[in-house]
Amino acid sequence: MPIPVIAVFDVGKTNKKLFLLDEDYNIVFEKSARFIETVDEDGDVCENLETLRSSVHDSLHEIYRMPQFDIRAINFSSYGASLVYVNEEGEPLAPLYNYLKAYPQQVKKQFYDTYGAPEQIAAETASPVLDSLNSGMQLYRIKYQKTDLFSQVKYALHLPQYLSSLVSGQAYSDITSIGCHTQLWDFVQNDYHSWVKEEHLRKKLAPIFPSNQALAMILNGKNCAVGIGLHDSSAALIPYLISFAEPFILLSTGTWCISLNPFNQQPLTAEELSSDCLSYMQYQGKPVKASRVFSGNEHEQQVKRISAWFGQSPAHYRTMPYQAEVIAALKEKYAPATTGTDSTGLITSGFAARDLAGFANDVEAYHQLILDLVDLQYSSTQLVLKGTQVKDIYVDGGFGKNEIFMNLLAQKFPDIQVWAASVAQATAVGTALAIHKSWNYKDLPNNLIQLKRYKALTHPVNI
Repeated sequence: MPIPVIAVFDVGKTNKKLFLLDEDYNIVFEKSARFIETVDEDGDVCENLETLRSSVHDSLHEIYRMPQFDIRAINFSSYGASLVYVNEEGEPLAPLYNYLKAYPQQVKKQFYDTYGAPEQIAAETASPVLDSLNSGMQLYRIKYQKTDLFSQVKYALHLPQYLSSLVSGQAYSDITSIGCHTQLWDFVQNDYHSWVKEEHLRKKLAPIFPSNQALAMILNGKNCAVGIGLHDSSAALIPYLISFAEPFILLSTGTWCISLNPFNQQPLTAEELSSDCLSYMQYQGKPVKASRVFSGNEHEQQVKRISAWFGQSPAHYRTMPYQAEVIAALKEKYAPATTGTDSTGLITSGFAARDLAGFANDVEAYHQLILDLVDLQYSSTQLVLKGTQVKDIYVDGGFGKNEIFMNLLAQKFPDIQVWAASVAQATAVGTALAIHKSWNYKDLPNNLIQLKRYKALTHPVNI
């Protein structure tokens, strides 16, 4: 008998994978694809949309030829802040512009002169002012700078929904993508912001479809439920929402380190917004207060710097053990770092300003890097922690496997239980769980998450 499965396309910025999950949410097949770069008309690096489209179609053809699997459903997750502009036939009209692309200042000034102070718009849309990282501002730019393109656009689809449309042939919007620092959604009115309506952009945004439902399709001669896709950070939260009832924070770590507090629905303050705090929308339509830092990216860049200085392979630091005596010596020798900003204006730990010649060896340098990153993480997480009764912090992703990071984080939060949480491919599992009722006849599983607790100044204990 073929195994009933759901196919999940998990499209990250650099890692792109297809997973097949069985009814117990075990991964029974996976396949990776590479990030293929191209450039837009301005010469800025962006993802090759045609290669991505071909990869989806080729992968589906491959799995439908596997007799051991019965494809019951398909769903998608991907990074946010990226729009695909499609015509009446659903074909892309422009490159997949990079969310770090420089934003024209004259267009930005025009927007805020028309619709109010940046702080006001940011508060109403729960979106820090992030230029191209606010995908609504991308659409606004297209309207005023690329009028020929804008006139041809049927829909501006966030990337997860574009990927879904490749299979379903139908265009929809999803609340987890709309509610992801886009400046499109008014969190107070629970509707598109008034500026979207005044610019007549609603017609360029596909109808909203529930994130926890699926489209009934016939694919390859069989019934198949096709989800409309989710923003990846919101998808990664779903296994935790299903598994834990007590208030918690999920620290989702990767290129971004995002502190997600589903139990904090307090309005964002000016201080929080200025510190890159925002609200996400989870798949059931409830806001999740979040703060974030670009620590994964900073870690990658500074590891390259350390490894080059000390003549080590960057891979050497993946399993470096925590050494309490090194941390104690560093705290005596160095003051906490002064935070800085990177080339895009995002806050950094300040480690880049430290002179590597002052460290005796790469062990000291790497411990100091993590110490600085944890100091930055503490400040970021505190923004969404205060005022709530959080009892646990679950660290998912790359830093959850970093013993130095986890021990130092536990020391920073002595009154909260800090856990390294392992869900095999949390984003993919969450993407599958979102449409559980559409394809899976079994009860929701209760053993999705493996936990390892860290206590201050101790080694981890398996739970």
